[in-house]
Amino acid sequence: MAKAKYLVISPCRNEAEYMRRTLDSMVAQTVPPDLWVIVDDGSTDQTPAILAEYAEQHDFIKVVRKENRGHRSVGPGVIEAFYVGYRAVHADEFDYICKLDLDLELPPRYFEILIQRMTENPRIGTCSGKPYFLDKKSGTLVSEKCGDENSVGMTKLFRKQCFDQIGGFVQQVMWDAIDGHRCRMLGWLAVSWDEPELRFVHLRPMGSSQQNMLTGRMRHGFGQYFMGTGLAYMTASALYRMTRPPYLVGGAAMWWGYVKSMLTGQERLTDSAFRMFLRRYQWSCLWRGKKAATARLNDQQADSWVCDSGRWGTDE
Repeated sequence: MAKAKYLVISPCRNEAEYMRRTLDSMVAQTVPPDLWVIVDDGSTDQTPAILAEYAEQHDFIKVVRKENRGHRSVGPGVIEAFYVGYRAVHADEFDYICKLDLDLELPPRYFEILIQRMTENPRIGTCSGKPYFLDKKSGTLVSEKCGDENSVGMTKLFRKQCFDQIGGFVQQVMWDAIDGHRCRMLGWLAVSWDEPELRFVHLRPMGSSQQNMLTGRMRHGFGQYFMGTGLAYMTASALYRMTRPPYLVGGAAMWWGYVKSMLTGQERLTDSAFRMFLRRYQWSCLWRGKKAATARLNDQQADSWVCDSGRWGTDE
């Protein structure tokens, strides 16, 4: 059997402060990528020079320069840059594809373990480890507490066939949630694991200011509205977030972002079948809890899963 090949694509803009740690941790992978395309999205700091240095030293690194739009663009801009890299190569030559941020420090066996698990279970469509950040007060690594029901946005490893079947990434906020729901809709498994050899460090401080944090929460509320989340689920989610730092205001900002989008008639994902699927799942989460609801749905969707060799559990 031929060795599985994996492609990594990293959109980046002005990442000079952290990127060497990401670059070094990727170079140190026990199973390095066959090709790593790094899209410089108009950086104005030392990012281009650092990328040129590493590309000269490592043949598997390819740098693509994108025209400077003049500002950082969260969500749509990141995926736009991702697809600049995607179109610059022959993606069909690879078995796996990963969208990777340049502000992470990965453990050395990260990709080895993930690819091994996807090989052992061909129904896994996307997977990842878990992000941790350094608490400056205690000096310890703290979990960002991402759910197990999807790969995390900063490092998404996809089986190429699954990526094609779900239509790739949506160029809008919540792209990194929509993909996981589309995986389940087609019978694929979306999962992340919190294990020592799969825990990575997220180097960029999250919510570095109250204003930026609240803006991010409101953006998340819009993203939930765009995706098709129902008001009842959004309200329950916002109430839960009010019990986590920043207490009250974080959840309130998220809820207001959703309601404001609803009142002003903002755009929504046009896939009505997806929205119906999403809302059934969300009601199940409210009734059963997310872990039980996800396991139940994965069992129900098994018959919908189709791979190159046929359906799951059949000899077709």
